[in-house]
Amino acid sequence: MIAQLITSFIATAGFAILFNSPRRALVQCGLVGMLGWITYVMLLEHVNNIVATLLATLLIGVISQFFAKLYKMPVIIFSVAGIIPLVPGGLAYDSMRRFAQNDYNTAIHLGVQALLLSGAIALGLVLSEVLNQTLRNKNNN
Repeated sequence: MIAQLITSFIATAGFAILFNSPRRALVQCGLVGMLGWITYVMLLEHVNNIVATLLATLLIGVISQFFAKLYKMPVIIFSVAGIIPLVPGGLAYDSMRRFAQNDYNTAIHLGVQALLLSGAIALGLVLSEVLNQTLRNKNNN
């Protein structure tokens, strides 16, 4: 578990560097990715990987909104770096590889899984934004 904490932090902070995030946001980006990944791993014991991805992404979005307000930076700096550990790049690669090997049934199965996980990531980010807007409107009224 500690190894996953450390590697998810380093991976997320590394991608934040690749995306030209400000230096003062790298630790926060690493924290967002680390918390999202640990949430995902812990939820996998209780729910399937799509629901775990959705809930982990929702948490990433909420934490990103919080960090954006706290450090006065755009939300996207934290959310894009934070979702990197959850992106199903390996599944998409395996799907394309299976297509190239004419194993179409497995390729379609893997491709649909990658598509569903990508949709869960997008939905989690949208839901966190809706939650933020709802709370903001409630506080303004």
